[in-house]
This record gives sequence, structure tokens and C-alpha cells, in this order.
Amino acid sequence: MTTKAKLIAFTIDCADPRRLAEFYSAVTGFDVQYAEDEYAGVGDGTHTIYFQRVPDRKPAGWPGPDKQFHLDFRVPDVDRAVEEYLELGATRPEFQPGQGWVVLADPEGHLFCVCPERS
Repeated sequence: MTTKAKLIAFTIDCADPRRLAEFYSAVTGFDVQYAEDEYAGVGDGTHTIYFQRVPDRKPAGWPGPDKQFHLDFRVPDVDRAVEEYLELGATRPEFQPGQGWVVLADPEGHLFCVCPERS
């Protein structure tokens, strides 16, 4: 039998950890738990997203084969959330692969999907 692991955090490489912590704090409502130049994190006591400084990191092109991950977030109103996230510094890539959800990029180009709540 394989030992089961509990995911405690997800760490994202970026150039400006503080900036991304503030961005994702606004998007998720998570508290900024830690914020330094080299490392920052947001969380709700159960889920944590960390941001680690990698000064030469370059965002992957979208669409393209270099994307290594993306985050998915459920919201009650996709159009309203997209508008708010764009005001926070996200961008909306031209290519959108489906209907009902929207792909955005955070201020450093990491992709995330804004998805409707399930009925």
C-alpha cells in the first residue's frame, strides 16, 4: 500500500513574491501569511499558495507546450470576477479554449481559470 500524502501547499516561481501574494490574496480572500522579497505566501489555514523569487523566470506562451500548471477558481459570477481580476492586474489572453469559463494570466503571466459554480 502506498503512503498517502496530504498536500499542504503549492509554490509558484515568480520575480516578485510580494506582488503575487497581494494579487492572490485579493482573488482568493486568503490572508497574506508571509511576505518577504524572496518568499511570500497566502492561505486560509487549510490551503496555502507560496511564491518563491526566481528573478530570470519567463512566463510560458499561451497556448503552447511550455505551460506547466494552471490554477482553477470557482466564482459565483464569472464575468464580474474577470472584470475585477483584470482591474487587479490580470490579463486576458486572446486564446480561450472553451465556453463558460475564462483563462486569465496573473501579473507575472501564470495562467488561471475562472470557473462558474457547479449547480
